[in-house]
Amino acid sequence: MLDIQKIRNDFPILEQKVYGKPLVYFDNAATSQTPECVVNTIRDGYDRINANVHRGVHFLSQEATEGHENARKRVQQYLHAAHDYEIIFTRGTTESINLVASSFGDAFLKDGDEIILSEMEHHANIVPWQLLQNRKKIILRVVPIDENGELKMDVFRSLFNEKTKLVSLSHISNVLGTVNPIKEIISISHSHDVPVLLDGAQAAPHTRIDVQDLDVDFYVLSAHKMYGPTGIGVLYGKEKWLNVMPPYQGGGEMISHVSFEKTTFNELPYKFEAGTPDYIGTMAFATALDYIESIGIENIAAHEQDLLRYTTGQLMQIDGMRIFGTAHEKSAVISFLVKDIHHYDMGMLLDKLGFATRTGHHCAQPLMQALGVEGVLRASFAVYNTKEEADAFVAAVDRVAKMF
Repeated sequence: MLDIQKIRNDFPILEQKVYGKPLVYFDNAATSQTPECVVNTIRDGYDRINANVHRGVHFLSQEATEGHENARKRVQQYLHAAHDYEIIFTRGTTESINLVASSFGDAFLKDGDEIILSEMEHHANIVPWQLLQNRKKIILRVVPIDENGELKMDVFRSLFNEKTKLVSLSHISNVLGTVNPIKEIISISHSHDVPVLLDGAQAAPHTRIDVQDLDVDFYVLSAHKMYGPTGIGVLYGKEKWLNVMPPYQGGGEMISHVSFEKTTFNELPYKFEAGTPDYIGTMAFATALDYIESIGIENIAAHEQDLLRYTTGQLMQIDGMRIFGTAHEKSAVISFLVKDIHHYDMGMLLDKLGFATRTGHHCAQPLMQALGVEGVLRASFAVYNTKEEADAFVAAVDRVAKMF
């Protein structure tokens, strides 16, 4: 049993009131809150060792470089990557996908080639491929979902042909909470010699990731959904792909030698990290990973699953409740509508009662179209949320529903 109150004490923001009501933060799928230890790492970085990394021989630069590269090793350990140079720091999941779309796409895709996506993808895993489509005239194949919000795997299998060059799918849906059968997806894809990119933004905070065991080719995630700072993300890529992909951006750090006649590029991982990195942010992210490990990712997952089951059962007692996403394997996300009440109206009224939820299409408009709705209200959980908060939330939803 976790001591949730002790954990909550690590997050001062949870102690505040909004509109005179205790804050209940149920918007964790968008951004998790940040524990004091991570904030302290940021403060210490700027107070004690703030200096540009890699290029300085002085003490502060050496200290900052060591902290930054140790953070890379920490991410390698967390993902169980084979090498630390397979960890590329980016600004987040979105930039990581854009990097692969640009670099892998330019190197290996030609007109008429195909990429497999799904109906449940976040816009960050749709639009970069459409931009590539404008340049290369590639074809996007889309896996539909069934009534439970699960991928139609028979359709997925049928989409492969000699022109299929990449599969890019969510590990876990940010709207439905569906946990996709990624080992099966990767196995099927590799049987056709097709690499796989997984959008792990919603998975990495809630489940253990082992990229070697998965045998995934690319895995992307964001620190701000993992109790870490904003503006930091990761692209894991297998060495065999990163070595042959061209740089994503040009500038400092990613070069080996520059002349006006020719530029040669740096080794991994620096080939993909042009410019000064957010070395303070990477060190803070490492602290966030330490924090997760101190609690135990399996303990976090068990607590969140308990909250998911409990809150879902309570919400279903409300007249007119419609929950979107009832997959057998589901993460700690509940997206719903009540009767014909507009999601924005309910979200605004819940906000006045102290509940932070998310309304709208959740950067998944094709999924909304598949569901036949304009948008939904989403509650999403983290380790610091409690059953008492869930009870208060259910009562508030019921109260707001009866107002209409």
